[in-house]
Amino acid sequence: MALDDDIATLSQAPLFNLLEKDALRLVAFASETRSYREGDVLFKKGDRSDGGYVVTRGAIALDAAEDGSPAAFVAGPGALIGQAALFARIERRATATAQESSAIIRVTPSLMRRVLEEFPDAAAAIHEAMAEELTRLTEGLERVRQQLLAIDVDAVPAVPQEDK
Repeated sequence: MALDDDIATLSQAPLFNLLEKDALRLVAFASETRSYREGDVLFKKGDRSDGGYVVTRGAIALDAAEDGSPAAFVAGPGALIGQAALFARIERRATATAQESSAIIRVTPSLMRRVLEEFPDAAAAIHEAMAEELTRLTEGLERVRQQLLAIDVDAVPAVPQEDK
């Protein structure tokens, strides 16, 4: 029954929701489930990633500031932590701490690579979804850039022109 539960959770998570049932079964079977108590640290900011995590139970706080302020984001069941870490070993940009008794499914880059090789339709769907996400991010950054340029132009005092 636990395998079916993991498949159901994975099917709700970003990117994994694009996988067909057999691909989800492979991920659920070949991944690792980890449990944490309240206050346990999953990883620290600056650590090298060991894969992406899908939260199956509980709440995981992600704190990039590490200044004692409340966490910027809390991941609950079905959330994916470390999307880029599914594909490459990267540096973690936040510390992840269990806010309560929690569990995750850890998916390593090597497992994700295997899934994408064995299920090319899933690979294409994930590629398309990530490309669309990158396009939205780029468009959003361009809007912010334009707004900043407009602010800079408005903030610069007019330079008086010399009499001719």
